[in-house]
Amino acid sequence: QVQLVESGGGSVQAGGSLRLSCAASGTLYSRHCMAWFRQAPGKEREKVAAVCTGDTRPNYADSVKGRFTISHDNAKVTVLLQMNSLKPEDSGMYYCALSASLPPEYEYWGEGTQVTVSS
Repeated sequence: QVQLVESGGGSVQAGGSLRLSCAASGTLYSRHCMAWFRQAPGKEREKVAAVCTGDTRPNYADSVKGRFTISHDNAKVTVLLQMNSLKPEDSGMYYCALSASLPPEYEYWGEGTQVTVSS
């Protein structure tokens, strides 16, 4: 089993920055993918950014390209999401997810951390 714990959410004004952190513990795998998803009320869950071990190029949703950066520490199995130039539409619950399989299936999830961006 894998446990994921997110931190770093909060409230910020438009144009501001936040950094989310996710730490994994439990039975970990040398090859894995980690990602951040978000979900706003009344909207479908969206994959924001993802990175896999050995990746040189993480992938991002078009809506966050150039503003968000995902970074991954393989040894500590942590993933960070640096969010800059935040917009009100970035608000929502952000979830960390981990996949022990490739292609990724994201079978493990954290409980989420709230991000609120005010205009």
